[in-house]
Amino acid sequence: MKTVQPLYIVGIGGSAGALNAYRGLLDAMPPDTGMAFVVISHMMPTAHSQLTRILSRHTEMSVLLASDGMSIHTNHVYVMPPDSDLTVENFKLKLISPRTGRNKQVDLFFISLAEAMGVRAVGIILSGYDGDGTEGCKQIKANGGKTFAQDSSAEVGNMPLSAQAAGCVDFVLPVNKIPDKLKSLAAALET
Repeated sequence: MKTVQPLYIVGIGGSAGALNAYRGLLDAMPPDTGMAFVVISHMMPTAHSQLTRILSRHTEMSVLLASDGMSIHTNHVYVMPPDSDLTVENFKLKLISPRTGRNKQVDLFFISLAEAMGVRAVGIILSGYDGDGTEGCKQIKANGGKTFAQDSSAEVGNMPLSAQAAGCVDFVLPVNKIPDKLKSLAAALET
């Protein structure tokens, strides 16, 4: 049986306050979008993250801890482990551990996503401090992909506001409205 590649690979970046946003996004996301989702979250290098387990309670999709060389499948959610960087190449995840810097993991993943997927790359910036993700959103947009930022519902607005201020965000929405927009993008791609 041939594996179907995802219509889009959707990078989801967040930091402080993003846990509720991740849950809200997955609660609203149907399990059969034809997309794959990769959660990039700022964590302390020594953290014993329960994010994979927590998020699996909010979706029927398989939620997996990302590992090096892991193939990206449709209707799956991949979670970056602590103390690592994650990139994508040829529908596979590349894990770099230990991480190369602090609070640049979203940019690093989004830039690799833009290069690997072009118009089939989507970046979503959720709650968090600082401006990680802004450069990555610029690259996604420059390569024809789509970008989202959480609206004023973000518990910590710095990351989404930074991306918006840079002029590289296509859609500013509450997390529960993002899935409908993703579905319409996928429908347009399929026609």
